[in-house]
Amino acid sequence: MTLTITDDNRVRTLTLNRLEALNAFDEALYDATTDALRAAADDAEVSVLLLTGTGRSFSAGTDLAEMQAMVTDPDFTPGKHGFIGLVDALAEFPKPLICAVNGFGIGIGATILGFADLAFMATTARLKCPFTSLGVAPEAASSYLLPQLIGRQNAAWVLMSSEWIGAQEAREMGLVWKVCEPDDLLPEARRHAEVLASRPLSSLMAVKRTMTAPLVAEVAAARNRENACFAELMGGAANASALADFNQAKS
Repeated sequence: MTLTITDDNRVRTLTLNRLEALNAFDEALYDATTDALRAAADDAEVSVLLLTGTGRSFSAGTDLAEMQAMVTDPDFTPGKHGFIGLVDALAEFPKPLICAVNGFGIGIGATILGFADLAFMATTARLKCPFTSLGVAPEAASSYLLPQLIGRQNAAWVLMSSEWIGAQEAREMGLVWKVCEPDDLLPEARRHAEVLASRPLSSLMAVKRTMTAPLVAEVAAARNRENACFAELMGGAANASALADFNQAKS
C-alpha cells in the first residue's frame, strides 16, 4: 500500500509509503492522497490531518519516469486526479494540516509546505525545489505562497537555485515551524496535532477559513500562471535534457 491511513484522538495521519521510489508521487499516489484529503475533509470525526513519510524520504516529488512518459508516450494514461487534483484538495482543505518532514522533500515534497498550517522537520531532513535544474516552472502556487511565507529573497533562492535547504535554514526562513531530532519528530507533531484536535472543530475551521480566505484568489491566479509556464517549458530542450540525464543515471 503506497499510502497508509491511521486515526487517533481525532487526528488522521497519512503516511506516504512508496519506499521503492522514495515516496515520489506517481499518478496512483496522487490519486490516493487526493482521495484521502477529501475524505478527511468530509469526516466529522477528523479534526486535524497529519502528513508524513516513511523511510529516509518525506517525498521525492513527482516521479520523473512518469513525467517523461507524459511527454513522450502517446499511450500514457493520467490518473483520476493527478498533480492538479492533489493541489486542488490541498488548497480547499478546510481543517488544520500539519506536515512532519521526516526526510528529504523534493518538488511537491517541499512546495506542499506552502499549504501547511504547521510544519515540523527532522534535523536530518533537507528540502529542494528543483525546477530550474529540470528546466520547468514552479508549481503548487509556490511562486505566491513561498514569498508570503518566507519573504521574496528567500523564496527567490529556494525556487531559482535548485539547491538543498537544510532543516535549520528552513526554520530560520520560516519555511517550517519547528525542527526536531528524528526520533522526536512524529511525537512532537502528534502532540501539537492533538492539542488542536481537542478544540471545537467548528472553531478550528472558522479560524482557518478566515486566515486563508484572502489568499484564495491569489493562489488560483498563481497556479494559472505556473501551469501556463509549465506547459510551455515541459518537453522543451532544457527539460528533455534533464529528464534524459535522469533516466540515463537510473539505467
